[in-house]
Amino acid sequence: MTDVRELQAQFDAQRRAFAAEPYPGLAIRRDRLTRLATLTRRHRDEIARAIGRDFGHRAEAETRLAEVATVLQAVRHARRHLRRWMRPRRTPVPWRLKPGRARIHRQPLGVVGIIAPSNYPWNLALLPAVDALAAGNRVMIKPSEHTPATSELLARLVARYFGAEELCVVLGGVETARDFAALPLDHLLFTGHADTGREVARAAAANLTPITLELGGKTPAIVCRDVDLAKAAERIAFGKWLNAGQTCIAPDHVLIEASRLGAFIEAMRRTVADFYPRGTASEDYSAVLGARQRARLEGMLEEARDHGCRVIALGERVELPGGGAKLPPTLVIDPHEGLSLMREEIFGPWLPIVGVRDLDAAIGHVNAGPRPLALYAFTDDPEQRQRLLETTHSGGVVFNDTLWHNAVPALPFGGVGESGMGAYQGEAGFLRFSLERSIFLQARRNAVGLLNPPYRRWLLRLLGL
Repeated sequence: MTDVRELQAQFDAQRRAFAAEPYPGLAIRRDRLTRLATLTRRHRDEIARAIGRDFGHRAEAETRLAEVATVLQAVRHARRHLRRWMRPRRTPVPWRLKPGRARIHRQPLGVVGIIAPSNYPWNLALLPAVDALAAGNRVMIKPSEHTPATSELLARLVARYFGAEELCVVLGGVETARDFAALPLDHLLFTGHADTGREVARAAAANLTPITLELGGKTPAIVCRDVDLAKAAERIAFGKWLNAGQTCIAPDHVLIEASRLGAFIEAMRRTVADFYPRGTASEDYSAVLGARQRARLEGMLEEARDHGCRVIALGERVELPGGGAKLPPTLVIDPHEGLSLMREEIFGPWLPIVGVRDLDAAIGHVNAGPRPLALYAFTDDPEQRQRLLETTHSGGVVFNDTLWHNAVPALPFGGVGESGMGAYQGEAGFLRFSLERSIFLQARRNAVGLLNPPYRRWLLRLLGL
């Protein structure tokens, strides 16, 4: 546990180190990124074991795919493009100011703080760090207290590969997180629940710390009438039950024409049986992290049953050694909007399927709620795709699949409104953690002196002013 004095001392050390080296060169930045990749690649088996201990069971393939590979890919992308990102960018100058010149200089901010969640404890701690280190900053990470084995491993490995003045990990609980958010950081990125995001924003506001919030929400999947239901079911099932639904961009609920509802349910049954031949006991199906989260999810499902919803469990609950549990993939058919299942982010393996009249009704359903972090739409019709893009808002959009926009390093990742503010990843992340400084270079011989007082009215007319 890190107390407030130790936390302040770590911050002060990074601030001093940044003052001594305010603009690290390309070689230094690439070296830091390489060490981050080496740390992840060399210890991927330890990472998988630590995450498995924290969850009770996490499918190893999911850890390699969603935690390890994503960080390595982000480092490769940043190293490949870093020289171009760092290069000052020339901009046009109005003719009245020529022959003066202008450019934008991209400069590190200083010390960047990252508060990471528990659902992807390696990925969501280090992906923002890749962008912040590429931009030339010092970085402090506060990982989740709900994944102690992973957080302790991260702290130990970071201390082995980095000096504390470059990159450090701060361990602790809720009080440590509050103290962390209250530091006068140069930027703070938080990933987690919207209610906690509001608290983080209030703490950061005292220092006018710029913040990026990644908050999740009610991500819809719209299935249009022109697509093959078996294929749509396969892609929705992959996105939903990866990590047992504990993904901020997982499909939260499905909107489909009521006439196709029965056929879609059967397609989902077949898909889940194909994905997990041994049901919930399959090694490829992950556990839900934490007794409190499991109780919340079970309360949601019980409320839906009490209100007469049709609930279709596609497996059995499996108890794990050490007190963990796997909750089965479960469909909830046509829940009404007042249920917590439809008001709150589910963040688990329950999947509401809602029958709607047509695409207009689906769009109206989406627009009636807070703007989601992602929107998934299954259609091959270009006109319907364009209509969805023009009439809805979300952080990201994927057509005919789920999740994969987040695996494209050149695409910004972020939310809008209730699902967050600001975006990072790739060049967007580099810019998020950089100061774009405006530079104007006046030419030795110029005519701006003609605009000094006393003002010449004829000259102003000539210049169109």
